[in-house]
Amino acid sequence: MLREDAKSIYTYAIKECMPNSAVICALGNFDIKGNIYLVSIGKAAWQMASCAKGVLKERIVKGAVITKYSHSLGKIDGIDIYEASHPVPDKNTLDATKAVLSLTQNLTEHDNVLFLVSGGGSALFESVDCTLDQLQALTSELLASGASIDEVNVIRKHLSNVKGGRFAEHCKPARVYTVLLSDVLGDRIDTIASGPSVADASSVDDVKSIIEKYRLKIDAEIEKLLMRETPKKIENSICFVGGSVKELCVHAMKSAQSLGYQTTLLTDSMCMEAKEAGKYLAKIAKKHLDTEIPLAFIAGGETVVKLKGKGKGGRNQEIALSAAIEIRDLENVAVFSVGSDGTDGPTDAAGGYADGNTLKTLESKQINAKRMLDENDSYNALKECFGLIVTGPTGTNVNDISVVLINPKNKN
Repeated sequence: MLREDAKSIYTYAIKECMPNSAVICALGNFDIKGNIYLVSIGKAAWQMASCAKGVLKERIVKGAVITKYSHSLGKIDGIDIYEASHPVPDKNTLDATKAVLSLTQNLTEHDNVLFLVSGGGSALFESVDCTLDQLQALTSELLASGASIDEVNVIRKHLSNVKGGRFAEHCKPARVYTVLLSDVLGDRIDTIASGPSVADASSVDDVKSIIEKYRLKIDAEIEKLLMRETPKKIENSICFVGGSVKELCVHAMKSAQSLGYQTTLLTDSMCMEAKEAGKYLAKIAKKHLDTEIPLAFIAGGETVVKLKGKGKGGRNQEIALSAAIEIRDLENVAVFSVGSDGTDGPTDAAGGYADGNTLKTLESKQINAKRMLDENDSYNALKECFGLIVTGPTGTNVNDISVVLINPKNKN
């Protein structure tokens, strides 16, 4: 029953956070006159572009979509579709971005760029003055360091020719109308996809602090590029923020309530190491074991993984496996964590599910859960105990949701 309830909750929450409503609402607020060139980037890029095309139709002169591999759902009339790698950029990333820059160069004051941005855009939209190998090495080092997404994006913005407001500058004198689907805590517009069309609040001093904090190995060529200051004032851009993790949490609560759970929102800005988040959620469960009514505790946000092993997994899967160790034999408890975009780390899973039987199942197969967690191999551990949550690409991206479900002990 807990597993079925978990699926109902995350399925409903994700469905209600599809980007169509954000795009339609933004277009209703924008007063766009003149030619429209559409650029859509991120994991929800295809869905956002398709919706905009359906509303604006022939007003769109030409357009381009850059999304993750397997995240486009077919042709969109008049729109070029590109797929590239995430979270580490590849050659297709650079080629697709070059095509976008070509599409938006030499625009006039009579032209407009409708810029649709969703999570994943930082990796998928990139132009740099270093080599691809250098870009990939730095990105991989950042992602493995344990740095928060905000810190990762500070480095990305200072290295990039399109992030941190530089894309908006490239589009001048055209006006840029940006619709943002937020996947970052606090919905900071200069952090979503590293803020290609907005003024950047970070500085070169922030870059230096992050390099020192995580002891990043930066060669002289990259360091020189990172010391370029980003634009602090952008005058040709208007932004609208649509869906967010707050909405994801609200819809999860609604779904849980419809299933009979009394709900509590723990936070919509959870930011800690994934392993610690799993322990935290397990502690919440242990404090409420004697409940006489079904309880659901909900947390939204984005945890981080510090890579130490050579396994396979993602932050949501690490949350579930970490929680599994702590809730062993608690028959009335389940913990699950899901990425709203349908992908968690470099895997085909969206997240993970664990309950009181998870650890026993692993032990029956001679699998040491703690060792797997230490090796960052949560994917293969959860696969062995039917704990992987697989949704496929969802068409949206508004961060992650983690949920603790507790039933009364006499109710299974």
